[in-house]
Order: sequence, then structure tokens, then C-alpha cells
Amino acid sequence: MGPVFTCSIDDGHPSDMKTADLLHKHGLGGTFFIPIRNCEGDEVISEAQIRDLGRHFEIGSHTYDHRYLKKVDIWQAYHQIADGKKGLEDLLGAPVNGFCYPGGRYSRRDVELVKACGFTYARTTMNLCFDTGRKPFEMPTTMQFYPHDRAVYMRNFLGSGNWPSRLDGLRLAVAHENWIERLYAMFDHACRHGGTFHLWGHSRQIDELNAWHDLDAFFRHVASRVASKDRLNNEQLAARTLWTPQPMSHGGYGQAVTGSDAR
Repeated sequence: MGPVFTCSIDDGHPSDMKTADLLHKHGLGGTFFIPIRNCEGDEVISEAQIRDLGRHFEIGSHTYDHRYLKKVDIWQAYHQIADGKKGLEDLLGAPVNGFCYPGGRYSRRDVELVKACGFTYARTTMNLCFDTGRKPFEMPTTMQFYPHDRAVYMRNFLGSGNWPSRLDGLRLAVAHENWIERLYAMFDHACRHGGTFHLWGHSRQIDELNAWHDLDAFFRHVASRVASKDRLNNEQLAARTLWTPQPMSHGGYGQAVTGSDAR
């Protein structure tokens, strides 16, 4: 069985259009998690751009205005989750089934609210995974497209649970000081073992790092190794894998994620 690839991009920055162009260029699937606005002051893509993205890629919700759910009360959390979904659905004229927790900061209460608001899955910032776990509302990732140092991976590993199935990812992450070498090493591991590689990131940071050439080259490498049928968006990945046993999984998560080193 060959590898599966998915990509998800958070925050709805205008540079998402560049990321979308690269995904489209290489025939790759992906999901863009977008708030209606951003309370931190960052620009969010226009309604016309969201509609354009939605013609080719899955659009998921990222709360109404990018609130960290753990920092608000239950009523604010509910409105952030429900209003973010409704705003995108009104704009797109189509269901929005995926949700991503801003900053990876959420509690068990927030998981239940996401379920109650009608989403079918949710993505976290847990990294170092080569499968999709067993919890539809706590989907993990493999790696963030960002030059984290080794200590960040260790903190994410220790703080997010599900340690047995993430050991291989941790070993690879700490073995490579150069983040681009780490990226390829972790992807090639997924290829060798028929696993899932879930890349996530922020287009704004790709701009800041001037890393568009690196992303383009990596997407080219992915397209050369992953069959077309296995280039999925997040919703397709959840539908395919979250309800069946997965060969690379060693059990459910040890705890709810309560924080992350996501940037």
C-alpha cells in the first residue's frame, strides 16, 4: 500500500492563494481552514477569494475570528464555532464539515461543541503522526512547514499524548537539524511504510521565510511518490481512514490537547 498525502493551511491569509496555486500545479489535495476575520489583526482573504479557493479545495472553519477556545467561556466558544461555520456556509453555499482548533488550544468541552455544531471531523496541531489516529474530532498531523528547533518537537511530543505511535516521528525530527532535510526524511518514512503524511502550515509564514521555492520543490517530490487517488483533502482522509483500523496506529490518544507550539 502506498503513502497518502494531505495538506492543510490555517488562518486564511491572502498568501493562501499562492499555496493553492502550488497545490494545484502539482495535482495535490488540501484543506484551507479559514476564520471569518482575525482578532489578532492579521488580514483574511476576501469573500471572492474564499469562493475561488472553494472551487478547487476543501474549506474548513477556524472559528469566527480566530479565538483560542480555551481562553473563552462556553457561550463564547459556542458562538465562535457555530458562527464561523455558518458564515462560511452562507458564503460558499455548501456545507462546511471540517474544523481546526486555533493554536491547537482546546479542551474536552470544545470537542463536544464542535460535534454539536454539526462538523464531521476536526484537526489538531499534534504532530509526528503517520496515521490519522482514531478520534475524528482530534485528527493529528505529521509536520508543520516551519523551521522549529528540536525542543519544540519534544514539547509537542510530551504534551500531546499518544506516545507509542509517535516515537518514529520524534526520532526523525530530532535526528535532522535542518528543517527541510527533516521534512523530506519524514515524508520518505511515510512512503516506506505506507503511512499518511499530513503537512500543515501558515501561508503568511511561508512569505516571511521566503520559502515558496522550498514548498514548490517539496510538492513536486510528493507528486512523484504519491498516486493520484491518495492525494486527499482532510475530509477525504477522515472519511477514508478514521473509521477503520490503521496499520501504523498503536492505540488512541492519551489525553486531550491543551496547548501546542504551533505558531
